[in-house]
Parts: sequence; C-alpha cells; structure tokens
Amino acid sequence: MSNPRHKAILRLIAEHEIGTQEMLREMLNADGYDVTQATISRDIHQLKLRKVRGRNGSKYARATVSDAPSKLLEDVVCKVDFAMNTVVLQCHSGTAQAAAAVLDGMNLPDVVGSIAGDDTIFLLARSEDTARSLVQTLQEQIFG
Repeated sequence: MSNPRHKAILRLIAEHEIGTQEMLREMLNADGYDVTQATISRDIHQLKLRKVRGRNGSKYARATVSDAPSKLLEDVVCKVDFAMNTVVLQCHSGTAQAAAAVLDGMNLPDVVGSIAGDDTIFLLARSEDTARSLVQTLQEQIFG
C-alpha cells in the first residue's frame, strides 16, 4: 500500500475504536492530514472497511477472510501452503478464480497480487515472513 493516508487510517482503526467518519477525520487532522468527509468516505470504500461491534458501540475494522461472501473460501479451498514469498491455495476444480476474486476484494495489505487458474491460486506476498503469516491466518480462518 503506497498511500500514506491509507496507512494512517489502518493504524488508527487498529489502535482506537473509531465509530464515525467525523472521529476518523479529527484523528487524521491531528496526524497532519487535512481531509474532508468526502475524502474519508472514499478512503473507507477503497480500503473496504466495515463496521463491527466494539466495546462502546460500532467501530471501523478491516475485512477478514471470515467476511468472505457465503463463506466461499471455506467451501472451495482444500489446502494452503507457501514457498518463499508465494502462497499457494489448492481449490476444487473450477473454483479458483471465484476464490481469488474474493481474496482480491479483501485488499490484503501484504499481498502484492494474485494469479488464479482452474484449481490453484498463487498469492505473491511481500516477503517470506508475510507469506508464512498469511498461510497461518488463512488456515485458521478457512479450516478452523
């Protein structure tokens, strides 16, 4: 992710329970980003943030694998592994492209890009460490 404001938003929602666009705008202003409500709304859409239940009401959060439509990933992914900085997902025949579309839509921060065939998805991670971490996260969330 190359947009510094997007990085700041992700940091802020990870560190604070931010429940409104106005609250996010004020925190960004305090961090030196002079933004409007329209910009915040566009950033929330681009980052695919969603509202979740927090301690004091709703708050913004990042999408997770468990947010995937109709639990598609749980239904189609058979195996997750990695080699170097490439994560490999084995899927049921004919389902890899749909699963890759779900993964792409999540805007995973450590994924540079994806390639899907008939039954295999390659995710290019930024490093071997991030690939290892992504495999662990995917395994936990897909296979329980």
